[in-house]
Amino acid sequence: QVQLVESGGGLVQAGGSLRLSCAASGISFSVSDMGWYRQAPGKQRELVATITSAVRTNYKDSVKGRFTISRDNAKNTVYLQMNSLKPEDTAVYYCNAHLFRSDYWGQGTQVTVSS
Repeated sequence: QVQLVESGGGLVQAGGSLRLSCAASGISFSVSDMGWYRQAPGKQRELVATITSAVRTNYKDSVKGRFTISRDNAKNTVYLQMNSLKPEDTAVYYCNAHLFRSDYWGQGTQVTVSS
């Protein structure tokens, strides 16, 4: 059974930083493409950043230069370092694993940025 467990969310002031972690189990992590998505109230879930098994990264335009996605295959963990946070970054952040045409999701972690 695949499990993705996010942590690291919280309340931060605008301009602050947070680091999200997602620990994966029950999946071949090193060959999985991993990603972070977010969903704000009343909005659709959107892609924030992805990192492939080959460590190629992709970012939503509005987070480029502020967020960094990384992975540690030895720890089966993917990270999202978020700097210079803005109130519009407020959302529930979800970890995603993509492997062999299947998608798996974590339960989400709340990030709230106050102005």
